[in-house]
Amino acid sequence: MTTGELLSIEPMELKFPFELKKQISSSLLLSNKTDNYVAFKVKTTNPKKYCVRPNTGIVLPRSTCDVIVTMQAQKEAPADMQCKDKFLLQSVKANDGITAKDINAEMFNKEAGHVFEECKLRVVYVSPPQPPSPVPEGSEEGSGSDNGHVNGAEFVNATKSFSERLEAHDKSVEARSLISKLSEEKNNAIQQNNKLRQELEFLRRAGNKNRAGVSFIFVICVGLLGIIMGYMMKRS
Repeated sequence: MTTGELLSIEPMELKFPFELKKQISSSLLLSNKTDNYVAFKVKTTNPKKYCVRPNTGIVLPRSTCDVIVTMQAQKEAPADMQCKDKFLLQSVKANDGITAKDINAEMFNKEAGHVFEECKLRVVYVSPPQPPSPVPEGSEEGSGSDNGHVNGAEFVNATKSFSERLEAHDKSVEARSLISKLSEEKNNAIQQNNKLRQELEFLRRAGNKNRAGVSFIFVICVGLLGIIMGYMMKRS
């Protein structure tokens, strides 16, 4: 942190955890140490590479302001992760009640006699944190490992055991699927058998009704023939 007559700036270095093809942001905290309005302006040696929000503004008396500096996504990493870009933060005592819209270039003219300060900030690239290794380095007791390396025989046995469990699981799933399929086919066969029995019973009953109807008609015909023969014999 640097402390001037007008603003204190924290931090003094813009640190970016560098990653290719990714926008990265860093922040500055500006603190107004005075009872006056303070205007500020941020400049950089590489304006196409960085976006500063806000790049100009007002810090109210005894208050703070956050400035966000965003580095555009980079296609290549710099040699040795060194960056030569610089930032310059200018601050000047301003009239009470001034707003950001009232800020102009003349306010930051050193020769105009204003209460004026400048602070240079450098850019630092930081390597992003590496994720922890998924492979343990070995237990303190040293069981199953040698200097952090997994024993080859144990690895083969573990792989074989896992394969056997996986094969048994697959067979169990296949057996359950086959049992379910056979049960479904059995139920379908029972339904078809019941349906055939019902149709056969229906045909048997229909046949009995037809035979009963023929016998009744035959009896009536024989009776009528007897009556006619009796009548003719009486007349003769």
